[in-house]
Amino acid sequence: MDLKLGNKVAVITGPAKGMGAAITLAFAREGCRLVLAGRDMAAVDEVAAQARALGAQVLQVQCDVTRSSETEALAAAAIETYGRIDILVNVAGGTGPLGRTAWTTSRAEFDQIVELNLTGCFNTMHAVLPGMVEQRYGKIVNVGGTFGMRGRAGRMAYSTSKWGLRGATKSAALEAGPFNVNVNMVAPGMVDGERFRTKVIPEMMKREGLSEEQAVARHAADYALRRISEDEDVAAACLFLASDVSRQITGVDLPVDGGWAML
Repeated sequence: MDLKLGNKVAVITGPAKGMGAAITLAFAREGCRLVLAGRDMAAVDEVAAQARALGAQVLQVQCDVTRSSETEALAAAAIETYGRIDILVNVAGGTGPLGRTAWTTSRAEFDQIVELNLTGCFNTMHAVLPGMVEQRYGKIVNVGGTFGMRGRAGRMAYSTSKWGLRGATKSAALEAGPFNVNVNMVAPGMVDGERFRTKVIPEMMKREGLSEEQAVARHAADYALRRISEDEDVAAACLFLASDVSRQITGVDLPVDGGWAML
C-alpha cells in the first residue's frame, strides 16, 4: 500500500533512541522531509545520518519539549526550512519510577514524568496546530502507552501521564477535526529495547527472584500473541496514522501490544 508520505514534513520528538529511532527511519524510508527534535544532539546526529543515507532531508533542532519557548522555536525552524508542517509525532517521554506505590512516589518524581510525558506533548501540539489549522491539513500522532489504558500497580506516575495524554489527544481531535487535522494516539505495550532490558526486566528479576529469561517469558505470557512488541511494530502504526490511508480516523487510542489492553 502506498502511504503517499513522500515530501510530507514530519516533526519527530525523541527521535534518537529505541522506538524513536525506528520511527524516524520508517518515515525516512517513506520519503518524508524530517525535523528531528531532541535534547541529546549527539544521539540525534547518529540517527540523522542514517536517515540521510536513506535519502531523506533532515533538519536537526535541539529542543527540550518541557520548555514552551523551545517547542515554539522548533515549529518556527521547521516552517522556515520547509514552509509547512504536515505531521507531528510525539515520541519524547520517560518511564518514571518503577515498582513504586502512590505513597512512596515523591512529588518531584511525579511532577517530572507528568511534565515530560504530558506537558511536553501539549507544548508541541500548541506550537504546530495553528499552522495545521491554517493550511487545513495535519496529522498528530502521540505515543502513549497501554498503562494509560488499563491501571497498573507500581506505575502510578507514569500511568497518570499517559491517561492524561489520552484526554489531550481526544480533546484536540475534536477541536482540530473541523480543520482537517487528525489527532491520534499509538499506545505501545512493553517494547523489547533498552528500557525494557535495563530497567523493567532487572526490576522484575529482583522483585520476584527470576532469571532474565523467566522475566521476559512472564511478560510475554500476559499478551494474547505471546510475544513482546518490537520498535518496528510501533513505527508501522505511526506511519498508518500519519498517512491519508487513515484519513477518517481521529481521536483513537491504538494499542500496539500483542493483545493486553483490549477494551
